[in-house]
Amino acid sequence: MTSTTERPVASREPSWWDKQGDLIMRRPFNEWTFTHMNWLMPTERVARGATHLPLRADNRPLPVRYTFSGHEHTLAELHRRTFTTAFVVLHRGVIVHETYPGAFTGPRTRMQLFSLSKSVTSILVGIALDEGLIGSEKDQITDYRPDFLGTAYEGNTIAELLDMTTGVGDLETWEVPDSGIKRFEQTIMGGGDIADVVRAATRTAPAGERFNYSTFDTQMLGWVLEAATGQSLASYASTRLWQKLGCDRDAYYWLTRGRPRTAIGGGSLNATARDVARIGLLMAGDGVAGGEQIVSRDWVRRSRGNDKPQLAVGSLGPSGYDHYGYANQWWTLGSEHSGAFTGLGVHGQYLYVYPDAEVVIVKCSAWPTQDDARRDAETVAALRSVADHLARTR
Repeated sequence: MTSTTERPVASREPSWWDKQGDLIMRRPFNEWTFTHMNWLMPTERVARGATHLPLRADNRPLPVRYTFSGHEHTLAELHRRTFTTAFVVLHRGVIVHETYPGAFTGPRTRMQLFSLSKSVTSILVGIALDEGLIGSEKDQITDYRPDFLGTAYEGNTIAELLDMTTGVGDLETWEVPDSGIKRFEQTIMGGGDIADVVRAATRTAPAGERFNYSTFDTQMLGWVLEAATGQSLASYASTRLWQKLGCDRDAYYWLTRGRPRTAIGGGSLNATARDVARIGLLMAGDGVAGGEQIVSRDWVRRSRGNDKPQLAVGSLGPSGYDHYGYANQWWTLGSEHSGAFTGLGVHGQYLYVYPDAEVVIVKCSAWPTQDDARRDAETVAALRSVADHLARTR
């Protein structure tokens, strides 16, 4: 999600080198790049375990129609209109529908998840709290990363990172070359230390006062997690999630090109759609997988929403669409959607979780633009229709 307000005027003309990220994300090239990031960037493996727990499958057509903007559409139309590359639907833990409309996709294809990675980082933080490796959500960032003393993040807590209420940083405006997120992207692709970019962020609001969608906040969260655990994101994700979930295939985080190389906790996880669905099943099942409590029930419930007015559905301000709220690095949909919530990534990546109906839906896409309010609204309408259809088949 990026800013929905008017974009400021760029102060300089970007070079070809600056535009690498734009080229990678442009259609039709992004159908290939979003499934081959390991060909383009250094990576670190998220190893699956020796025990594989296959998902049961009863794949069948879904005769679902959804209404958007006064017109009815089929799922085939959804995929065409929103550039779907992978679509996996689970009901009661069983794959009931699976299709891969993308030119380079299939059940073993690892998909670039973008900011859906943020929701996985949140789960890992919850596990670290359960294990006592992180003392409390109220701990300050600088308790774990003292090298951020003297920056705008001094005084902020882990809880504020989780809910993106730190008050640090500007609106995420991808279209402006000198915006913070574009400098972050250009440093990732072109070399340099992204910590310097994050340290340069300024305070724009008091801590805890308002929501501001921020990849910087999640990057800080990932760095706090690595400092607390003494492990990289990939290593911790492997032992605490991928191995325990019995995943189909190793995942990976791509890393910054410049040294010190680091994963992007807010955007560089790549995994198969089925393995992403396993994450959804974990969240739909109150943190239990394979009979084991992987992350606490309370942590999962926190991710479904809270009572903070600035995070309520429709109250996020200029960096969130009106049909979303936010909690714990997840986008909430509120009581109107029966408590459903979703992980989101730019260019149309979704992990939609509807616990009451025991439905999990993964939709990966290759939108032409990072954000698209209309395609997002249409996708949410379609996913809700799928969930409601399955709920009626109980």
